[in-house]
Amino acid sequence: METGGRVGNHLARNLIALRHVRGLTQDALASSCALPRSTIANLESGDANPSLTVLIKVARALEVPIDELLAAPRGKVRKWSTAEVGAHARGRGISERPLVPEPVRDEMLIVMDFAPGAALGGTPHLPGTREYFTCLDGRVTIVVAGERYDLATGEVLAFPGSVPHSYQNADVKRAARGVSIVLFAKTGV
Repeated sequence: METGGRVGNHLARNLIALRHVRGLTQDALASSCALPRSTIANLESGDANPSLTVLIKVARALEVPIDELLAAPRGKVRKWSTAEVGAHARGRGISERPLVPEPVRDEMLIVMDFAPGAALGGTPHLPGTREYFTCLDGRVTIVVAGERYDLATGEVLAFPGSVPHSYQNADVKRAARGVSIVLFAKTGV
C-alpha cells in the first residue's frame, strides 16, 4: 500500500512532467483549472494533500485520468512474455490479443488471428466510435451495415463502429491476420 508521502511525491513528479510536456507554466495550468497558482505550486512541492475536487480539476485541465496523476513511476522499458500478454478465443476460429498490453485511453488495439474459414460478429459501439481494420496477412472480408468489403494484405478499412459489422476469413485453407483499432466515442463523462 502506498503511503500518503509517496502518493504526494508521485503527484508532484507527474504533475510537473505533464505540465512541461504540454508547455504550460504554473500560472497557465492554474488558470485552466480555475485554481490559484499557489495550489499548483503546493501540489508540485510533494507536500500537498489535495481534495478530490482539486484532483479532478487538474486532471481535466491536463486531459488525463486522475490515476495518471497519482501513479507510481514505471520503468521506461518493460518486456511482456506471450503468456503475460494473453490471447482469448472469439467467434468461430478467431483468437484475439491486445496489440499494446497496457491500457490505452479511449482506444482498443487488438491483433486478430483468423483460422481458415473463421467468422466473428462485431459488437456495435456507441455512435461516434470509429473502427480501423488493417489486414496484415491473407484476406479478410468485413461486412459493414450489409455491404461487403474484401481486404487483401496491406489494405485498411475504416468504418463507423456503431453499425452492425462482422469479420470473416473466407479462405478455408489459409489463416489470416489483422489489427483492429477502435477509437471510442467520447461519452461526455
